[in-house]
Amino acid sequence: MTHSFLNAPHPFIDSADDNVITIIPLNEKGFAQWIVEQSQSMLLQVEQAGFIGKSGNSAVIRDKKSFVTHILMGWDGDFNIHSSCAIYALIQSQFSGDFIESVTFKVHEDDIDEDLIDKISIGWGLAAYKFDAHKKDSHANKRPILIWPEHANKNFVTAQIASICLIRDLINTPANILGTDELAGAAHEVAKHFKAKINIIKGDKLEKEFPLIHAVGMASPRAPQLVDMTWGKKTDPKVTIVGKGIIYDTGGLNLKTGTGMRYMKKDMGGAAHALGLAWMIMSQNLPIQLRVLLPIAENAVAGNAYRPGDILNSRKGLSVEIDNTDAEGRLVVADALCYASEDKPDFIVDFCTLTGAARVALGYDIPAFFSNNEDVIDNLRKTSVQHHDPVWPLPLWPGYIADIETPLADISNDGVGRAGAIYGGLFLQKFVDQDIDWIHLDCYAWEQTGKAGRPQGGADTGMRALYSHIKERYTR
Repeated sequence: MTHSFLNAPHPFIDSADDNVITIIPLNEKGFAQWIVEQSQSMLLQVEQAGFIGKSGNSAVIRDKKSFVTHILMGWDGDFNIHSSCAIYALIQSQFSGDFIESVTFKVHEDDIDEDLIDKISIGWGLAAYKFDAHKKDSHANKRPILIWPEHANKNFVTAQIASICLIRDLINTPANILGTDELAGAAHEVAKHFKAKINIIKGDKLEKEFPLIHAVGMASPRAPQLVDMTWGKKTDPKVTIVGKGIIYDTGGLNLKTGTGMRYMKKDMGGAAHALGLAWMIMSQNLPIQLRVLLPIAENAVAGNAYRPGDILNSRKGLSVEIDNTDAEGRLVVADALCYASEDKPDFIVDFCTLTGAARVALGYDIPAFFSNNEDVIDNLRKTSVQHHDPVWPLPLWPGYIADIETPLADISNDGVGRAGAIYGGLFLQKFVDQDIDWIHLDCYAWEQTGKAGRPQGGADTGMRALYSHIKERYTR
């Protein structure tokens, strides 16, 4: 089944002649100046809406004939790309589909900077996202259309929307549709779009050269494989992104419960994030030599599945004793990290939906991250807060290394204590050359409840922060 994943919504238009409703962004200072010039009718409508110019505030303004003329949108220092999604949601909840189809919207751009304009535009695009391709009446609801703001950075805005929607679509797609070949096919699509080179390693070559990836995926009829994508000038610094691509995780012979297995289509969320970040980097033409490695497999149950107690070899030559077949993600990523290190890049980042322990520590919205460089840790944490895409560091605590040691092999794939996220990071660190700056991001990749602009389902967590970190690092 052929399925394209480059389907980001585009709720924008270049111009419109009539039936235009103006969205006016106002902070508290701007609101105080604006309100003194308004009519008594306007004052009453604003007061009834409780609008004071803060993020989350909104007010629908009508003329004497009850026609909608303006929508006020509050903003302050906490305003981010998801804040403007509330206006989009307000429009859809208060107005009929026919009304929405009959009008367009525009942003009043006076007295606001380009960064705010971009945030509003990105939020508008994200709010238009729906994963409804498999519903009979898909796209039945009318989407509000925004006239492109004059001062918007269209290239950056459309890239942010496309990259995030790519992540969402890949994670939301069920495993019966998104198999190992299909996930590799999505990487092919991205590579073709940016004229990147791509190579797929599978079969006997994979079994021989990437034994951990092969072992995890050998029980599934859908073949394990490794995607290797490259882009950029050979004279630029090398950056490698690794993304865990377990298209479905039953837990293997250490079988998950039904509840624990229910949303395991999202266990390829690391690969989705890797492709989303690659999209941003290539679309903005950052001066780096990019490589993307996606170890792809299905952790299935069959007579030939790998077992607890097995001792497996790795690409690095380290033997791994299998304590738990449900700790499979670190196995496939370990082989990919070893392969990445052989090329001696300047920087490696891996995205993994690796541990439930990271969620216990930090909840659903904040990915844990680990790094072997304290300056990188400090910079990424600050950057993530600045861009409202929070990630938080956990330690690669050397005192816990003994917990993943075993007398029968060089290392165990699980620990004996409670520091599950740290065990995962320490395991992966064994496969990275320590003279290479490295970040390991343990993300959830899922919106648990649903918010304005962030529907329940696949979600980007940490991708924008990593993009900003990489951009700052290589474009100073």
